[in-house]
Amino acid sequence: MPQSLSAVYLHLVFSTKDRRPFLSNPEVRHEMHAYLGGISRELHCPPLVAGGVEDHVHLLARHARTITQADWVKELKRSSSLWIKQREPTLGDFAWQTGYGLFSVSPSMLETVEHYIANQEEHHRKLSFQDEFRMMLRKHRIDWDERYVWD
Repeated sequence: MPQSLSAVYLHLVFSTKDRRPFLSNPEVRHEMHAYLGGISRELHCPPLVAGGVEDHVHLLARHARTITQADWVKELKRSSSLWIKQREPTLGDFAWQTGYGLFSVSPSMLETVEHYIANQEEHHRKLSFQDEFRMMLRKHRIDWDERYVWD
Protein backbone atom coordinates (compact mmCIF):
# COMPACT_ATOMS: atom_id res chain seq x y z
CA MET A 1 0.00 0.00 0.00
CA PRO A 2 1.63 3.29 -1.05
CA GLN A 3 -0.17 5.38 1.57
CA SER A 4 -0.07 5.15 5.37
CA LEU A 5 -3.37 5.94 7.05
CA SER A 6 -4.33 6.07 10.69
CA ALA A 7 -7.36 6.90 12.83
CA VAL A 8 -6.33 6.65 16.48
CA TYR A 9 -8.28 8.81 18.91
CA LEU A 10 -6.89 9.53 22.36
CA HIS A 11 -8.39 11.04 25.49
CA LEU A 12 -5.64 12.71 27.52
CA VAL A 13 -6.12 13.73 31.16
CA PHE A 14 -3.63 15.42 33.45
CA SER A 15 -3.70 17.59 36.52
CA THR A 16 -1.91 20.61 37.84
CA LYS A 17 0.83 19.83 40.35
CA ASP A 18 -0.81 18.75 43.63
CA ARG A 19 -4.15 19.56 41.98
CA ARG A 20 -3.69 23.22 42.80
CA PRO A 21 -6.49 25.37 41.32
CA PHE A 22 -4.19 27.31 38.98
CA LEU A 23 -6.93 27.48 36.35
CA SER A 24 -9.64 28.95 38.59
CA ASN A 25 -9.96 32.07 36.40
CA PRO A 26 -12.48 31.03 33.68
CA GLU A 27 -10.82 33.29 31.07
CA VAL A 28 -7.36 31.83 31.69
CA ARG A 29 -8.80 28.30 31.77
CA HIS A 30 -10.57 28.82 28.44
CA GLU A 31 -7.38 30.23 26.90
CA MET A 32 -5.40 27.25 28.25
CA HIS A 33 -7.79 24.83 26.59
CA ALA A 34 -7.50 26.73 23.31
CA TYR A 35 -3.71 26.85 23.63
CA LEU A 36 -3.48 23.11 24.26
CA GLY A 37 -5.64 22.52 21.19
CA GLY A 38 -3.37 24.76 19.12
CA ILE A 39 -0.22 22.97 20.23
CA SER A 40 -1.83 19.62 19.49
CA ARG A 41 -2.82 20.84 16.02
CA GLU A 42 0.77 21.99 15.34
CA LEU A 43 1.94 18.49 16.30
CA HIS A 44 -0.45 17.07 13.67
CA CYS A 45 -2.80 15.72 16.34
CA PRO A 46 -5.98 17.65 15.56
CA PRO A 47 -8.05 18.24 18.68
CA LEU A 48 -11.72 17.45 18.80
CA VAL A 49 -12.28 19.15 22.16
CA ALA A 50 -10.34 20.42 25.16
CA GLY A 51 -11.84 21.13 28.55
CA GLY A 52 -11.48 20.78 32.26
CA VAL A 53 -11.78 22.67 35.51
CA GLU A 54 -9.46 24.59 37.81
CA ASP A 55 -7.13 21.67 38.59
CA HIS A 56 -6.98 19.46 35.49
CA VAL A 57 -7.51 19.27 31.75
CA HIS A 58 -8.91 16.82 29.23
CA LEU A 59 -8.00 16.74 25.54
CA LEU A 60 -9.53 14.51 22.89
CA ALA A 61 -7.49 14.36 19.70
CA ARG A 62 -6.77 12.28 16.65
CA HIS A 63 -3.23 11.10 17.18
CA ALA A 64 -0.65 11.56 14.43
CA ARG A 65 1.46 8.73 13.03
CA THR A 66 4.58 10.90 13.28
CA ILE A 67 4.92 11.51 17.03
CA THR A 68 4.98 9.20 20.03
CA GLN A 69 2.30 9.54 22.65
CA ALA A 70 4.93 10.46 25.27
CA ASP A 71 6.45 13.18 23.07
CA TRP A 72 3.01 14.60 22.32
CA VAL A 73 2.15 14.89 26.02
CA LYS A 74 5.60 16.21 26.91
CA GLU A 75 5.33 19.02 24.36
CA LEU A 76 1.76 19.89 25.38
CA LYS A 77 2.82 20.25 29.01
CA ARG A 78 6.10 22.04 28.27
CA SER A 79 4.66 24.62 25.89
CA SER A 80 1.52 25.32 27.90
CA SER A 81 3.49 25.71 31.13
CA LEU A 82 5.78 28.29 29.53
CA TRP A 83 2.81 30.05 27.94
CA ILE A 84 0.74 30.40 31.12
CA LYS A 85 3.67 31.80 33.08
CA GLN A 86 4.10 34.51 30.43
CA ARG A 87 0.34 35.07 30.10
CA GLU A 88 -0.26 35.34 33.84
CA PRO A 89 2.83 36.44 35.84
CA THR A 90 1.01 35.69 39.12
CA LEU A 91 1.18 32.00 38.13
CA GLY A 92 4.98 31.86 38.21
CA ASP A 93 4.88 28.65 40.25
CA PHE A 94 2.47 26.92 37.84
CA ALA A 95 3.32 23.29 37.12
CA TRP A 96 1.62 20.23 35.70
CA GLN A 97 1.72 16.90 37.52
CA THR A 98 4.42 14.54 36.31
CA GLY A 99 2.11 11.81 35.10
CA TYR A 100 -1.00 11.63 32.95
CA GLY A 101 -3.73 9.29 31.80
CA LEU A 102 -4.10 8.45 28.13
CA PHE A 103 -7.04 6.40 26.96
CA SER A 104 -8.01 5.10 23.55
CA VAL A 105 -11.41 6.08 22.21
CA SER A 106 -13.40 4.14 19.66
CA PRO A 107 -14.81 6.25 16.81
CA SER A 108 -18.28 5.12 17.91
CA MET A 109 -17.67 6.78 21.32
CA LEU A 110 -16.23 10.10 20.11
CA GLU A 111 -19.44 12.05 20.55
CA THR A 112 -19.93 10.69 24.07
CA VAL A 113 -16.37 11.60 25.11
CA GLU A 114 -16.65 15.04 23.49
CA HIS A 115 -19.82 15.70 25.49
CA TYR A 116 -18.16 14.44 28.67
CA ILE A 117 -15.19 16.79 28.22
CA ALA A 118 -17.35 19.77 27.26
CA ASN A 119 -19.37 19.36 30.47
CA GLN A 120 -16.53 19.08 32.97
CA GLU A 121 -17.72 21.92 35.22
CA GLU A 122 -21.12 20.31 35.72
CA HIS A 123 -19.56 16.87 36.15
CA HIS A 124 -17.17 18.04 38.87
CA ARG A 125 -19.90 19.47 41.04
CA LYS A 126 -20.46 15.85 42.08
CA LEU A 127 -17.10 14.13 41.61
CA SER A 128 -13.50 15.00 42.50
CA PHE A 129 -10.68 14.73 39.99
CA GLN A 130 -9.19 11.81 41.91
CA ASP A 131 -12.48 9.88 41.87
CA GLU A 132 -12.97 10.68 38.18
CA PHE A 133 -9.47 9.47 37.34
CA ARG A 134 -9.89 6.26 39.35
CA MET A 135 -13.17 5.64 37.50
CA MET A 136 -11.43 6.08 34.15
CA LEU A 137 -8.60 3.73 35.15
CA ARG A 138 -11.12 1.07 36.18
CA LYS A 139 -13.16 1.53 33.00
CA HIS A 140 -10.04 1.02 30.88
CA ARG A 141 -8.85 -1.89 33.03
CA ILE A 142 -5.63 -0.21 34.09
CA ASP A 143 -4.01 -1.34 37.33
CA TRP A 144 -2.48 1.44 39.41
CA ASP A 145 -0.81 2.10 42.72
CA GLU A 146 -2.24 5.06 44.62
CA ARG A 147 1.24 5.92 45.91
CA TYR A 148 2.40 6.80 42.41
CA VAL A 149 -0.64 8.39 40.76
CA TRP A 150 -0.85 11.69 42.59
CA ASP A 151 1.77 14.43 42.67
